Amino acid sequence: MGIGPASPADAPAVIALWERCGLTRPWNDPQADFDRALAQEASTILVARDAKGVAGSVMVGDDGHRGWVYYLSTDPARQKQGIGRALMEAAEAWLKARGCPKIQFMVRTSNAQALGFYERLDYALQEVVTLGRFLND
Repeated sequence: MGIGPASPADAPAVIALWERCGLTRPWNDPQADFDRALAQEASTILVARDAKGVAGSVMVGDDGHRGWVYYLSTDPARQKQGIGRALMEAAEAWLKARGCPKIQFMVRTSNAQALGFYERLDYALQEVVTLGRFLND
């Protein structure tokens, strides 16, 4: 398995993976998210591939203060094989290469499986609350 940057041609397979993993939401356009990540110098999507095709992906970005991870996904039929761990290591390496001092991400509090995964990777809950609102009409 190799991990490398996504190209625009990867969008259908990667977005289908995000949907299979339950990561998309009606208020987010995954195609727009994919396109925006590839269009910015400070973000990318890394894809894990093997002979079977796309096995996983992660969107990673540097906001100039912290690194952020979104859409970490592993094909549900291929979980527990180290793909998610390898993608997080690749995301960390991408951020370190940019000089980014910290990585963070959001996980829904109801997603016990993801919280357990990140805990096994030595990530810890932060004493913060995330607030937000949509900027479109």
